[in-house]
Amino acid sequence: MSQLFDFGGDGNFFSGGSIYPNPKESSPFLSLGHHVDVYFPSRKRSRISAPFVFSGEIFEEKQSASIDVLPDECLFEVFRRLKGGEERSICACVSKRWLMLLSSIRGEEICTKKETRSPETQDELNSSKADELVECNEKAGVLGFSSNKDEVNADSEEIESVGYLSSCLEGKKATDVRLAAIAIGTGHRGGLGKLSIHGNNSTRGVTKTGLRAIARCCPSLRVLSMWNVASVGDEGLYEIANECHMLEKLDLCHCPAISDKGLLAIAKNCPRLNSLTIESCSNIGNTGLQAVGSFCPNLKSVTIKNCPLVGDQGIASLLSSATYSLTKLKLQALNIGDVSLAVVGHYGKELTDLAFTGLENVSEKGFWVMGSGQGLQKLKSFAVSSCRGLTDVGLEAMAKGCPNLKQFFLRRCSVLSDIGLVSFAKAAVSLESLQLEDCYKITQRGFFNVLVTCCSKLKSIALANCLGFRDLAFRWPSVACCTSLRSLSIRNCPGFGNFSLSMLGRLCPNLLHVELNGLPGITDEGLLPLIENCKAGLSKVNLSSCVNLTDKVVSAIANLHGITLEQLNLVGCKYVTDASLAAIAKNCSLLSDLDVSKCTITDSGLMALACATQLHLQIFSLSGCSLISEKSVPSLLKLGRTLVGLNIQNCNAISSRMIDLLLERLWRCDILL
Repeated sequence: MSQLFDFGGDGNFFSGGSIYPNPKESSPFLSLGHHVDVYFPSRKRSRISAPFVFSGEIFEEKQSASIDVLPDECLFEVFRRLKGGEERSICACVSKRWLMLLSSIRGEEICTKKETRSPETQDELNSSKADELVECNEKAGVLGFSSNKDEVNADSEEIESVGYLSSCLEGKKATDVRLAAIAIGTGHRGGLGKLSIHGNNSTRGVTKTGLRAIARCCPSLRVLSMWNVASVGDEGLYEIANECHMLEKLDLCHCPAISDKGLLAIAKNCPRLNSLTIESCSNIGNTGLQAVGSFCPNLKSVTIKNCPLVGDQGIASLLSSATYSLTKLKLQALNIGDVSLAVVGHYGKELTDLAFTGLENVSEKGFWVMGSGQGLQKLKSFAVSSCRGLTDVGLEAMAKGCPNLKQFFLRRCSVLSDIGLVSFAKAAVSLESLQLEDCYKITQRGFFNVLVTCCSKLKSIALANCLGFRDLAFRWPSVACCTSLRSLSIRNCPGFGNFSLSMLGRLCPNLLHVELNGLPGITDEGLLPLIENCKAGLSKVNLSSCVNLTDKVVSAIANLHGITLEQLNLVGCKYVTDASLAAIAKNCSLLSDLDVSKCTITDSGLMALACATQLHLQIFSLSGCSLISEKSVPSLLKLGRTLVGLNIQNCNAISSRMIDLLLERLWRCDILL
């Protein structure tokens, strides 16, 4: 064979050219198609990654067509011609590139059928569609549908920008890709109205790209809240400001990259802004607040916390510009002084809610000037916490300058004494609610003087951690009762004892809510007069951690107020036993919330409750009742017909098998184990 083909074994079989003078002459002998077997000598060949087609003298490379080879500009033109929101959502699922491109398209850039028709044709179509809708509504007789063609057209055009939906991203979920997906997905389902971003992804956090997607696809955004988002700066707020002109509420917390420039852009482009909260934003200062006051005529609520660059100038500019719109103001941990309080007292003409916390540079003069400014005539709620400058003189001036003040909350004001509190009560002619917490100079005498002074209008009084109380027996002159008081709360005041309780029983006959928490000094002897003198009928009673109370008090509450009692808390009352549960089962027909955690309750007490046909408990807590055993499971199952919450934590005598039975049978009830 080698001689026949003139081939000696090591010679060249094919020199590289065609074995025929004319390549077409090979067709009668060789059938060449897609796969050609030709022997070549041993040598380095070029690498081929695509299929070849042999046609005549040449090889033709067959390339696969792909839309991905199109540049972004072409894809942009394709995407903006999609018919509706569903089609855009489907395309957004193809790849990240498509998602980001789709999220960059503004609403006005999307091509609609109106652009391809003449004005006359479009008007005819709109009119015919409106007529059909009106005709259908008239035939169906459905109330709430408009029969006006103009209203129908307006509704159909605005349905995608109403802003009904809300979304919240937390922690690792807060990324630009998720924001883009939210922007595309909510556009045709009512529009995104509220967006909250809490935390940030450590590797792929939210940036201006994600906010750009929200801004361009969700112009109906009304509420934006960003907490602990360090990767978003002024550029992100620029995007929101340029597109979301309907923004009404902005909440920025721990956003160090945002400065006055971003806040200025929001102020200039979002005139509907009515609520602003800035907390721990180290680069926002006086300039930003001045812009908000100047460009936001609808501003009603402002909260500023722990912003070191905010000073008296910023507060003054804000208040002087928003004099007739601002109704709520909260200032906390700021480097402001008496000047700011003087401005508040002069320009806060529409303020109804005011709160100061941790203003260390404010002195007595600032509070006095604010109260004497006569600008807080509409103030109804005032809260002061950890302000050493509030003294007896300043508090009295505040009461005189706020004739409509109804709620006053005072916390950690160590300088204030009984004299200032009583003077305040006399001057505050409209006071209805008083809360005192961590005020160590307030004593028993000042407390009862307030009750006597405000006997005709005070509805609620609460004391917490007032260590200046001493339960001293003293002769009290005959005075009118505080008939207006409905709610009494005394928490963690160890000096509050039996004599003070008996005095309250004489002065406050119309109490509805009583909370006595953490008072080891009170016993049955002191509490019984208060319970017996409440003529209106108690509905909520909290006696938690009053360790010296017994069944005698609980039985009196059940017997005297069983027809009105709705909530009863006896946590930690170790002398409360099954006798109390028997009295409750017999008399309390409206009781819905009962907590006997850490009480001396046994299976017999639960059996008595389960046998009460008129009792319809919804929330029942037995946490820490170590005497409850498996014998109580039938009683719990019977009570479970109405229960929605059951707490049996630390009831160690109940086996896991019985707990599984409770979980199976009481599947509608939320059980804490």
